[in-house]
Amino acid sequence: MNDVDPHERPALRRALPALLGYAGVRALGLLALALWSAAAGKSPHTLLTARWDSLWYTRVAGQGYGWSVTLPDGSVHSNLAFFPLLPWLERLVSAVGPLSYADAGLVVGWLASLAAAWGIFAVGDHLYGRRAGICLAVLWGALPVGIVASMAYSEPLFTALAAWGLYAVLRRHWVTAGLLASLAGLTRPIGAAVVAAVWVAAVLWTVRARRASWRLVLGVLLAPVGAAAYVLWVGHRTGGGLFGYLDVQGQWGNGFDGGAAFARFVADKFTSPLGALAGIGLIVGVALVIRLYVAGVRQRQPVPLLVYTGIVVALALCASGYFGSKPRLLLPAFPLLLPIAVGLARWRTGRSAWLLGVLALVSAVYGAFWLNGSGPP
Repeated sequence: MNDVDPHERPALRRALPALLGYAGVRALGLLALALWSAAAGKSPHTLLTARWDSLWYTRVAGQGYGWSVTLPDGSVHSNLAFFPLLPWLERLVSAVGPLSYADAGLVVGWLASLAAAWGIFAVGDHLYGRRAGICLAVLWGALPVGIVASMAYSEPLFTALAAWGLYAVLRRHWVTAGLLASLAGLTRPIGAAVVAAVWVAAVLWTVRARRASWRLVLGVLLAPVGAAAYVLWVGHRTGGGLFGYLDVQGQWGNGFDGGAAFARFVADKFTSPLGALAGIGLIVGVALVIRLYVAGVRQRQPVPLLVYTGIVVALALCASGYFGSKPRLLLPAFPLLLPIAVGLARWRTGRSAWLLGVLALVSAVYGAFWLNGSGPP
């Protein structure tokens, strides 16, 4: 790395306030979950490690691919829908210690969560200064669905790879960016968003500089390798060729329909007074996401960040599938929070800390309620 100004370095000491603030927010969330679960007679450990997607990941870690469930309607839910990096890491951590695959997944999730907060801070610090980076990391931890970052899910791992990949893009560390994009592509289908950010940044830099170094070319070539390798392997295994993975996802009811199914889902809420309130809440939530994206455009965020965020948001909102998953699918779209973080950074420290504390408390209570109820499927 070339010599740069101190504020450009993602040093641990510089990021420490952000990491401590983020860890405090998540610790509050786990405390609220423990208290709520105790009152409800449930195990917080089970809620974090042994429900929904976490069960599919641990099964892949323990038994490999090839397991599926046939539903009464004839559709087949195959574990081939789940990308391999998280179960690989679960297997690795379990192999070097006494942990079960489920507990290994929790360890990976918590460490990845801290790495994500650090990467998010690094992006905010690089673009708008240290205070903005700290506010950005803490805001991300205080999202209503922030409890997902403390689960044995792939979102914290993906967000860590995406945040550091975007940071590498912003610093024009092309090989690092390509490697991280490739790993992100082995983690979740939206790894394509990180790949697109790398490619767009490389094109813009090549046009501006009128040259392309071997590092840039290598980074561009590396970026899609992870996702492409897994998708092609699934296609070969299922006999579906290039579209084999899409067929697997289709059996789960997942696909891209431009938001038509989500629109119908929201419209169906307006059949009762209580449902209408839920429908209005969904509309307000979508409007807020769009408003924050527009604010990012007006803030003149770097084009690669806008491309990444736009793809994450589009895939979350415009895909069919289980609609209760949409809030957590937006978790990696952390650049949406940049306009708010920059605004908070301009406030006095006490005032911004008070607001972040209130948001952390709301997040903790909501996360405990959500996970003890319908939860993040």
